[in-house]
Amino acid sequence: MSKHYPPVHQAKQFHCIHCGVFAAQHWRNLTFRESGESSIDPRMEYCVCGHCWEWSYWYKQRMLVPSEAPVPPAHEDFPEGPKADYDEARDIVARSPKAAAALLRLSLQKLMPELGEKGEKINDDIKSLVQKGVPAFVQQALDYCRVVGNNAVHPGEILLDDTPDVALALFEMLNVIVEQRIAMPKRIQAQYDELPESTRKAIEARDAKSAP
Repeated sequence: MSKHYPPVHQAKQFHCIHCGVFAAQHWRNLTFRESGESSIDPRMEYCVCGHCWEWSYWYKQRMLVPSEAPVPPAHEDFPEGPKADYDEARDIVARSPKAAAALLRLSLQKLMPELGEKGEKINDDIKSLVQKGVPAFVQQALDYCRVVGNNAVHPGEILLDDTPDVALALFEMLNVIVEQRIAMPKRIQAQYDELPESTRKAIEARDAKSAP
């Protein structure tokens, strides 16, 4: 996964809030016309993406439309159900890290069936994935999302309003999980399927002979 550069006021390049592409950004002030005369309010600006040509609107150096989202978009292979909660969390995280973290916990729970688990109790699902040999860093990402998300629902030692970076990290963690458990196997399977059928059958026969 490549580094994500969120929208920043007057930055010449960043990942577009609309298309997600790292592209040049073109800044302009909004012009108002009153009594036949044009005027500019320096507090009001708009930014045009050099890739999709969509606009974002800024007031006092803060993006207002679309809602400010200083986090990466959902992974392209993020399943639609949990992705809806991810996108909603992304839309509100600048205003309420706590609410965003609670939504991302829900996203994680909905993601579990996509990983072959029940999706009822996140802790039990993580335990099952560990028993199936999930890499340690993926387990840590899962538990990070579980613990921080639970804290948003049942406040404890982590004060998300005081430490918003903790909530912001959830977005990256979820994308890591999707990359490692969904996207990577999908890419490998697609490449494997490109092998000649005779070669794949020979591999299957080899593995069948070595099975106990």
